[in-house]
This record gives sequence, C-alpha cells and structure tokens, in this order.
Amino acid sequence: MEERLQKLISACGLTSRRKAEEWINEGRVTVNGAVAQLGDRADLDRDEVKVDGHPLRLKEEHIYLMLNKPRGYVSTLSDEKGRKTVAQLVSGCGRRVWPVGRLDLDSEGMLILTDDGDLTQRLLHPSHEVEKEYLVWVTGNVEKALPVLASPMELDGEPIAPARVRRGRSTGGVHQLSVTIHQGKNRQVRRMCDQAGLTVLRLKRIREGALPLDRTLKPGQWRPLNEGELLALNGEPPRGE
Repeated sequence: MEERLQKLISACGLTSRRKAEEWINEGRVTVNGAVAQLGDRADLDRDEVKVDGHPLRLKEEHIYLMLNKPRGYVSTLSDEKGRKTVAQLVSGCGRRVWPVGRLDLDSEGMLILTDDGDLTQRLLHPSHEVEKEYLVWVTGNVEKALPVLASPMELDGEPIAPARVRRGRSTGGVHQLSVTIHQGKNRQVRRMCDQAGLTVLRLKRIREGALPLDRTLKPGQWRPLNEGELLALNGEPPRGE
C-alpha cells in the first residue's frame, strides 16, 4: 500500500516523520532512482526507496510493555532461588520479552519490558543519560541528608553524578522524597540514601526518560505502550502528519 515517504521512513525505524521530511528536502531520499520530493508516495512491495543510497526495509515489529511492578518480584526472566519473576506477570503478552533495567525485589513501580535490543541498549547505556525518577519514603535526618544526596558521591569506588532531589510531604517521621538519577548501578538509590544516613522504607519508580508511570495500572498490571509513549521513551517529539 502506498504511503507518504516520511511515514515509510519512520515506520522503518530510521527517524521521526519530522526528521524524515528534512531528509527528503535535502535530497537524501530516492524512489526508483529518482530524487524524491516532499509529498511523494511509495509502496515498498513495488518501489525501491533508498536513504543515502541504502535500501529502505520495514523493521521487525517489536513489542513494548509498561508494567507496574509490585514488591516481591525479581526483575529477571527466571530465578534460581525460585522467587516470583516479572516474566510471570507478563506471560500473557504472547512474546518473549525482557526487562529494561531492574527494580530490586523490594522496589516497585514502572518497568519497561520489550524484545527490542536497540531500545534496551539506548535506555541502559550511560552515554545517553536517560533519567529515572523515584518516589522514596525514608526515615532519618532529611535536612542533613539532602545536601549529601545532591553532591557527588561514590559507589563501588566509582564517582556517581549528584541526584536531583525534591522533598515531599512528611507524616509521623516518614519523609517522601523525589530522587532523579541517570545512572543505573545496583540498588543505587537505596545505597545513596544509606550513605546519606537515611533508611528507605519504600521505593517506587515513577518515570523513565519522558515517560511517566500510568497511575491507573494497579501493582502487577501491564499494558502495551502506545505510539506517543514509545516516542517519549525514545526522546522524540510527537509525530506530525
């Protein structure tokens, strides 16, 4: 079926439609050997579309899930200790997916699962500095701990970037913090809080990149990401026509 070129290029996973329009205007796209113009259409079953001389191929369809992970589950596909896994929670999706990063056994909140290796690499590689925001319920001297959390620290003998911390409400000696980091060391937020003299009672991830947790998902529930959410996760603006 014929589609506008910018839509085809985006569907093949090369870039957003907006950027594809720029490529077309720059003369980087050809259809059957002729330089394409904005507004041209093509059918990949019939036409040869090239970008920078490389043939355009439809990408494999991947699956992307958002899970509201409950406490008591490990973020692995199997567990040698026989503990419950997040794979069991999403077994009804019909595909083999893996978690992008981890939430430890006692942590909860947003966990992305997919079968897309490229997206996994982009979200996890330190060079991309994808933010992760957590709500953390703690006890201890918060006034003393806040400047420690917001300063350079070390974990495993390596320096880590300062966290961005906001203080929330306090009730009965329990304080709620918003902690945003972009690294992903094992149990990083818990260990940072421990170094700052705080005891973590509860930890919940509520955002990854520009994608927030769907608060309508109950613990243990999941759903596929929609197109807009996938773009947000990839750090792209919403697509225009």
